[in-house]
Amino acid sequence: MKLQQTAPQPRLLMGNNEMRRTEQVLVLGVGIDNVNLAEALRKIEEYVKNGEPGLVVTANPEIVMLARMDPDFKACLDDALLVTADGIGIVIAARLLGKPLKQRVTGIDLTTALFKQAVAKKYRLYFVGAKPGVAEKAAENIRNSYPGIEIVGTQHGYFTDDNEIIKDIKNKKPDILLAALGMGKQEKWIAERVEPAGIPVSIGVGGSFDVFAGAAKRAPQWVQDAGVEWLYRLVRQPSRFRRMLQLPRFLVAVLLSRFFPGK
Repeated sequence: MKLQQTAPQPRLLMGNNEMRRTEQVLVLGVGIDNVNLAEALRKIEEYVKNGEPGLVVTANPEIVMLARMDPDFKACLDDALLVTADGIGIVIAARLLGKPLKQRVTGIDLTTALFKQAVAKKYRLYFVGAKPGVAEKAAENIRNSYPGIEIVGTQHGYFTDDNEIIKDIKNKKPDILLAALGMGKQEKWIAERVEPAGIPVSIGVGGSFDVFAGAAKRAPQWVQDAGVEWLYRLVRQPSRFRRMLQLPRFLVAVLLSRFFPGK
């Protein structure tokens, strides 16, 4: 995949000999696909069948703000197969812009639902990222929770030379690769290294391996439903405070884009 600095447009996708248009909501220059969880899973199924390599991104306000500062990262988002609304801030922004999204589709919800689909569709999965031992433990827990799931490889994310990792990925030919290397880094690595390896679908999953491995806990369901997972994470990890400052900055930027377009 070549990195391109182009404005996101509604994508025309070929699948089952039928043209499909993906409706997008533009949030600070980043196109967010207006899909619910079921639609996102169907699209991933189409992409796996199609076999052409591509990236799936679950976007939060931090990702959108990073894209404004990093043209190469922005190009990854522009070229992605699918960009869902991970953070509640994205959902709020779409409402402020008068273009509400169907549903918040978080990375961990998408990947969790994908495990069930992987069993039914016999997808082969590969995990890369997190601290040594975490991806392996996550894979073990997932195999126990989803009997029959095929996770063909795991690698930690603390590597300096990825040649052997890419060779292993090519040899094992997964249908879907999950990368937990951190925002920005994981998407660029997928675009530069994994897509040329011919993997049909790759998804940046951030800290999800820690949750699947039991090393970190997700917020209680009522906190998720209230849309304040960011506050739960901040209370548990005060070191995230500087990152959380991006949320008010993001909302201010969205409001300015609505009332002063082009500024």
